[in-house]
Amino acid sequence: MSRLSSAQAKSEMPQQSIARRSLSILGATGSIGKSTLDLVSRSPDAFEIIALTAQNNAVELAESAKRVGARLAVIGNEQQYGELKSLLSGTAIRVAAGPTSIAAAAAEPADCVVAAIVGAAGLEPTFEAVRQGRRLALANKECLVSAGAVFMTEVAQAGTELLPVDSEHSAAFQVIGDASPESIDKLILTASGGPFRTWDEARIAVATPEEALRHPNWSMGAKVTIDSATLMNKGLELIEAYHLFPVDTDQLGVVVHPQSIVHCLVSFSDGSVVAQLASPDMRTPIALSLSWPQRMVTPTKKLDLVALGSLTFEAPNEEHFPALRLAREALHRGATAPAVLNATNEVAVEAFLARRIPFPAIAQIVEQCLDVAESWGLVRHESRLRGILDVDAEARRLAHSMLDRYV
Repeated sequence: MSRLSSAQAKSEMPQQSIARRSLSILGATGSIGKSTLDLVSRSPDAFEIIALTAQNNAVELAESAKRVGARLAVIGNEQQYGELKSLLSGTAIRVAAGPTSIAAAAAEPADCVVAAIVGAAGLEPTFEAVRQGRRLALANKECLVSAGAVFMTEVAQAGTELLPVDSEHSAAFQVIGDASPESIDKLILTASGGPFRTWDEARIAVATPEEALRHPNWSMGAKVTIDSATLMNKGLELIEAYHLFPVDTDQLGVVVHPQSIVHCLVSFSDGSVVAQLASPDMRTPIALSLSWPQRMVTPTKKLDLVALGSLTFEAPNEEHFPALRLAREALHRGATAPAVLNATNEVAVEAFLARRIPFPAIAQIVEQCLDVAESWGLVRHESRLRGILDVDAEARRLAHSMLDRYV
């Protein structure tokens, strides 16, 4: 049975209408947060909004809070507290600011919390949401990549209903269903290949941030879009899948599928291969995480396979995109190696977006950091979130030292 079986166990009695749920959105002004709010606005009677949080952009946060009638709005950047309070004056919406307040917002009782804060900053709030023991719609990769074993232990202890928001993991959740672990032969995630899939090595070497941010299919935030261009995103998703589903590392695969219509394929022991298909629109997996075991109506473009004509698949080019290999190696090394991978990648991506390093240097810096991580004492077993956060901070310091040498 899937490690997400607690969610599927609640699907035995599907209803005709969506039960009204109270909902909090952590990271409401990001890509996932905006898509979630779009769905909420289309089904206002189905959701009661408890809390919205954002790191910056008090104006957008205030507008969203008023539009959906949130009870609480929290801005991470404490310097924007006054602005947010002024924007929401005259309303009944409570206002708070700072990381501690974001974590407190995650702990506000709600039927479902959408965890969409990007990066390690989302770890503590998401753990707080888990401890409610209700439903968590997980879009924060770091909880599984950096703290997978610790996080899944918390989920099990709290009895939390965990539903993945990533399109690939949502697809796997749907495909695997209640299949027994021994019936699963392989779980294959699909990758678009990013904007540089057909580029040669020389052209990739001089790629600009603007070019890397032009994803051919998906509309995502800058960090995730750059990770898609390096294929690190797919490597991180392999690590997530390892923790979410009953598979070993050698049962995980990646295939490049430029059309982004097939999101996951599962090969079973009887020779069957089952796939989930949908248009590349994050509102589809978000909607499933909000309404499961029912399915809510979305504005997603419906598939027309005849109009599509053909779907193609190819092997990933790990010579041009070594980040995928690095993620696999970190997964095999285990312990906190994936946390080091994630933290150093975040630093390198930020440096690329700031034009401090060329595109290929993202993977080069991550690899250099992984090479020396053990000698720095960064690859170790940690059983608590605090220890994971310490590794994350130390790995970032290592990455900055590598970056200083590089530039």
